Amino acid sequence: MKILVSDQNFGDDAQLERRLAAEAGAELALESCASEQDVAEALRRHRPDALLVQFASVGRHALEAADGLRAIVRCGVGVDNVDVAAAAERGIAVARVPDYCVDEVADHTLALILAVERGVAVLAVSAAGGAWDFRAAGSLRRLRGRTLGLLGFGRIAQEVAARGRGFGLAIAAHDPYVGDDDIRRLGAEPLGFSALLARSDILSVHVPLTESTRGLVDADVLAQLPAGAIVVNTARGGLVDEQALAAALRSGRLRGAALDVLESEPPPSDHPLAGAPNLLLTPHAAWYSEEAIVDLRTKAVESTFALLRGERPAGVVVA
Repeated sequence: MKILVSDQNFGDDAQLERRLAAEAGAELALESCASEQDVAEALRRHRPDALLVQFASVGRHALEAADGLRAIVRCGVGVDNVDVAAAAERGIAVARVPDYCVDEVADHTLALILAVERGVAVLAVSAAGGAWDFRAAGSLRRLRGRTLGLLGFGRIAQEVAARGRGFGLAIAAHDPYVGDDDIRRLGAEPLGFSALLARSDILSVHVPLTESTRGLVDADVLAQLPAGAIVVNTARGGLVDEQALAAALRSGRLRGAALDVLESEPPPSDHPLAGAPNLLLTPHAAWYSEEAIVDLRTKAVESTFALLRGERPAGVVVA
């Protein structure tokens, strides 16, 4: 049994994966693929039973070289760099790791909300520069009683809701794939899409990136938020129309925004949000803790072996 790791950025020559593979009696090869063509060439060279991929593109062209490939596991929550339909056509099982960084992303989401609402970054920079002005971040408002609107109500959003309630936020959610009774049971008020927007003092985005959700938070959506709302995205770049968000921030209609993800990472110098006021950016770090890295890598390998045994691990997309 042979596993190919197309790419990873953990910096230790896949030592954890090699150990787990050896314990299972499998062979593991590591490549540094940066493009779909690289993946295609690696698949031809190694002819693996399973592919572990982090960032490289695994599209139809690459899969044409996948002679004997039986399983693909994305080392991450989403599968937007894997052509799932093409894999299914070839009878290749596909899985992801949906549950390795739930606490980290939920914590980071609340940290971003607090940082924007409490003006933390501006106050810290002001104090470091020698000022001692409690109004340096402008007019701040009380969180308790504000509405946190969750666009999507999966694992992470549910944990954000639990944390938000601790700060006295009213929690509302919209997710067409979660029943209203389940949303209520988990401590949020179910609302339709437009109703959620109208109520959200804070809109936090927690949906997967698909062709139907790309650009979901656009100018029309932003215009439906209350004046002075903030927007938070720790899900996927591409969900928020960055041109529209920049315009809403520059107009002053939005109180602020906090993003951990962008459509292009790192952003170019001429990015539409460059220089936008009241914007807090973090570098796609919401998922990160040392514990989360170990969980991610371990669960990815375990899912790989599960697929090869014909089982359905938690993150299966195609079996």
